[in-house]
Amino acid sequence: MEIQQFQFEDDGKIPNSVFPLILYKKVFPFPDYLDQVMEDAFAKNNWTNAWRNGVYDYHHYHSITHEVLGVYRGSAELQLGGDKGEIVSVTIGDVILIPAGTGHKKISSTDDFAVLGAYPDGMEYDLLKGDSGERPNADDRIAKVPFPDFDPVLGDQGGISEFWK
Repeated sequence: MEIQQFQFEDDGKIPNSVFPLILYKKVFPFPDYLDQVMEDAFAKNNWTNAWRNGVYDYHHYHSITHEVLGVYRGSAELQLGGDKGEIVSVTIGDVILIPAGTGHKKISSTDDFAVLGAYPDGMEYDLLKGDSGERPNADDRIAKVPFPDFDPVLGDQGGISEFWK
């Protein structure tokens, strides 16, 4: 497994986070039931309220929770961190840990691209697009998002406990 970190500045529309986005490459083997394997692994680390779908093709972020996305089919190019962020390739078996406030958007994907999403402690989520009027209230909510007890991939053996100090 390879671990990459990305730090993004507030671009005026997308607040991003003081915490880095973490990309875990090639975390999971590729069984036919990978979405269930990911859901079980995330749930073991208390990341629940899971859903299956894709990634929106517009910049968005969440102000009330962190989010984990596990790629269980296909591949995609995602733009992370808003318009001034980075375009990153993700593929089956990769996991993206997105801190609250960090923008993400799908640029392109294979027809079969699909992710499993989940949230620490099964938290609910909101959907913000960087529209005028969202801030400073969104910033206040982001600052109050609790620190997760466990990393969705590594549990208490690293990840956020190491990278989000």
